[in-house]
Amino acid sequence: MLNPFALFLYLDPIRKDLSHRDFMMVIFKASLISFLVCLVFFFSGDLFFRLIFKIDFESFRIFGGIIIFSYAYFYIVKGQKALIIIKENLDDLASEIALPFMVGAGTISLTILLAHDHSFLIGGGSLTIIFLINFLVIFALKKFRDSIETKKFKTAFDKNMEVLLRLNGFFIGAIGINMVLMGIKNLFGIG
Repeated sequence: MLNPFALFLYLDPIRKDLSHRDFMMVIFKASLISFLVCLVFFFSGDLFFRLIFKIDFESFRIFGGIIIFSYAYFYIVKGQKALIIIKENLDDLASEIALPFMVGAGTISLTILLAHDHSFLIGGGSLTIIFLINFLVIFALKKFRDSIETKKFKTAFDKNMEVLLRLNGFFIGAIGINMVLMGIKNLFGIG
């Protein structure tokens, strides 16, 4: 569920308005916040839902699927690019990127499933590697875009990113619908 290419696309307005250093610092902080949130859910698992909130994990999965679908709808139908607004405090911006763009219902669900299937060492190591790769891919994409010297190619790159953003919306929407269907199936014991 952690998609550095989609995140790079979603952050287009912020990426253009911040310096390279500030942008990467915000992404680093957002990655750290997201990693820590995932670790909490990795170690607590679905006990967090059952004991503290007294809700079924499948309800979370269904609601998360609806949220993911709604984001996809805005990207595809409305072509909305800026769901994140630059704030004066870059720490606030990092937390706004971390939740729900880096860590949302899908990521939390997969983290809990990872905890069920793997040991703490393998699962924790996997989360560390996943977030490191995500950060490095975003860094490489930002460096590549910044290295394009002609305005014509930068414009072409940005236009292609807009097309990819809408195309990615179809996949994200399908993931959201799939989460809803899986939640319903598991909740009612279907299939």
